[in-house]
Amino acid sequence: MTKHPRQVGAPDPEHKTSPILDEVDEDLPVDIDVETGVCYFNDVAYRLGDYVLSGSEMLRCEERGVWVREGEMRPD
Repeated sequence: MTKHPRQVGAPDPEHKTSPILDEVDEDLPVDIDVETGVCYFNDVAYRLGDYVLSGSEMLRCEERGVWVREGEMRPD
């Protein structure tokens, strides 16, 4: 990555946020409606492969329209 990911804050339950998973191959609960091609975080759409920071937690947008935890990013 050449630039820092966008800081998006905490997920707001009042806004649309795609599921956040620990691993890519984790099974999604049946009652979750996922998008394909985009991930949402607090009503903002992100493209597949985009990274965001939720606090210090790094998230990556994956194929099924879900966020995958990539670890933590400490302040410089």
